[in-house]
Amino acid sequence: MSLFLLVVGFKVFELQYLDGDKYKKKALESTIKNDTIFANKGNVYAADGNLLATSISSYTIRMDVVSVDDNVFEENIAGLTKELAKMLGRTSSYYEKKLREAKRVRNRYLLIARNIGYNDYMRMKSFPIFKLGVYRGGFIAEQKTVREHPIGKIAERTIGYNDHRGGAGIEGAFSKFMLGKNGWRMKQKIAKGQWKPINDVNEQEPEDGKDVITTIDVNIQDITHHALLREMEYYEADHGCAVVMETATGEIKAISNLGRTSTGKYYEKRNYAVWESHEPGSTFKLASLMAGLEDKVIDTSTVVDTEKGKIYINNRKVEDSDKGGYGKISLARVFEVSSNVGIVKAIQKHYDSNPKKFLKRMKQFGLDQQTGVNIMGEGKPYIPSVQEKTWSPISLEWMAWGYGVSLTPLQTLMFYNAVANNGELIKPRFVKELRVAGKTVKKFDKKILRKRIASQTTINKVVRVMENTVKKGTAKGIYSPNFSMAGKTGTAKKYIPRTKNKNGEYEGGYYSNRKYVASFVGFFPVKNPKYSCIVVIHEPDVMKGYYGAKVAAPVFKEIAHKIYTSKPSSVQMVTDSIVSKTIDKDYNKYFAVVSKYKTIMPKVIGMSGMDAISLLENMGLKVSFSGMGKVTEQSIERGVKVKKGTTIHLKLS
Repeated sequence: MSLFLLVVGFKVFELQYLDGDKYKKKALESTIKNDTIFANKGNVYAADGNLLATSISSYTIRMDVVSVDDNVFEENIAGLTKELAKMLGRTSSYYEKKLREAKRVRNRYLLIARNIGYNDYMRMKSFPIFKLGVYRGGFIAEQKTVREHPIGKIAERTIGYNDHRGGAGIEGAFSKFMLGKNGWRMKQKIAKGQWKPINDVNEQEPEDGKDVITTIDVNIQDITHHALLREMEYYEADHGCAVVMETATGEIKAISNLGRTSTGKYYEKRNYAVWESHEPGSTFKLASLMAGLEDKVIDTSTVVDTEKGKIYINNRKVEDSDKGGYGKISLARVFEVSSNVGIVKAIQKHYDSNPKKFLKRMKQFGLDQQTGVNIMGEGKPYIPSVQEKTWSPISLEWMAWGYGVSLTPLQTLMFYNAVANNGELIKPRFVKELRVAGKTVKKFDKKILRKRIASQTTINKVVRVMENTVKKGTAKGIYSPNFSMAGKTGTAKKYIPRTKNKNGEYEGGYYSNRKYVASFVGFFPVKNPKYSCIVVIHEPDVMKGYYGAKVAAPVFKEIAHKIYTSKPSSVQMVTDSIVSKTIDKDYNKYFAVVSKYKTIMPKVIGMSGMDAISLLENMGLKVSFSGMGKVTEQSIERGVKVKKGTTIHLKLS
């Protein structure tokens, strides 16, 4: 017995004095924890300051009914339930019954509301009982951030994301910069799986991430998206893309990537413009023509016999879309009517004995290089080499009309943009600058990849034939006397790769007569071009049409036409009145989002004074003003991050 008491006494001594600190620490760890408060990511803005992506606070409100004094509870329950009913939509009696039942069963984690915004959170915090705080009022607020795109699904793939799905688009490329510094808050365990904050404030406040200012123009983006969508829906195409680039700077002003769902709807499925490398077809004929002009072996006036629109090279057929052929025509006309026979015969005649010379020109044009855009997943271009085992007696000729080579739409656009820009090859850009607290910390300036890809003589000649392609060639259907355009149509059969089916039998290994890629690429206006644009549509319904001139070119025209209307050139004016109707609707949503996000200063200039004051005060800001009427000046500029309680002065007139 004495031995037993001795052992018990030793264990008590060991627990209390030798291992006491260890067990105290374990006990504390089981009831107290540091809870991470994730920082808001930096925002993504359009070039004009409009919000493209932002983090918005969302709150779940719970109540520790046990911590509320009985007298306080009885004196204030009517006032609390009245305010809850007003905000959340149920009756006061519903909430009174719910709170009294929670009090009876000693519920320390009663759910009041989920996913409320910052404004409602601040209001609820001032309700009777809740205003006493965590310990006396039982007010428990759990904060999380959600990512919102104020302009909806438009350009969603390019804006991108960086979350459990991985990283994509601008957000994926700039995630390190955009991620802020997380904060933390001490929480105490009050029941199994239930925790509440120990203090009313955070122990370490999170620091928001940095902002990215893109090159996107919201109006041009809206125009591009809806022009592409309408055509995709009509032709029931599988997927497609459209990109608008500012000629002189390389800034991407709009990019739309649409893929079809099994139900026939379209959404931003993949960034096809950046990722998808495919055989371009006839849009590659520009490179073939320029190679011959640069080497001075041909001229646009050189006559080629297209015969009856059909020839055979090593038993492989080259055929024109016009079954009767075009007879003897100039190379300028070959390009304008997109004669496959004409361009193949011209390139074969002058390069068949020395294909390396032709390939050297392709490299000079930059067609063997990626654009180097700072978005992950860019497809690789493919220009074959005579050293490759796959090089064959028809490789050169097939390259001449855009087969056996592979480019992404953005790589093709970069090449055409160089022609529009007098031969200067510029890297495409999606981002203008990075900002911290409204101040620029890094700028992304125009980057010239090649000062000149071809002589000015060559550039002038191909611009002329591209303009005539629209005036009297394959794209004459989009010609308008109101504004000038230059470009090239493209129609390519899709190659079906050779694969094994589930029965172990081989399928594919041929060019399909049912699946096509329709495209158009060019620039506008012809004199001093402002924008370059490419439209690529995959697998349109062949019963409705599949030629680039019919499927893709109208999208190009609509984009050019509406840009001219909204931003008329000083040289060329357009009389047509076309307005992008969806933009106003989208930006009503933008202001709704801005009003929820407490640290983003919206533009209130032009609003009525009362509306502006109401909006800003709901954001937690203090407002002073002078005058009457509409807002003409605001002391804090749009897009600047501000803290709750900041004073802004408005001038009204």
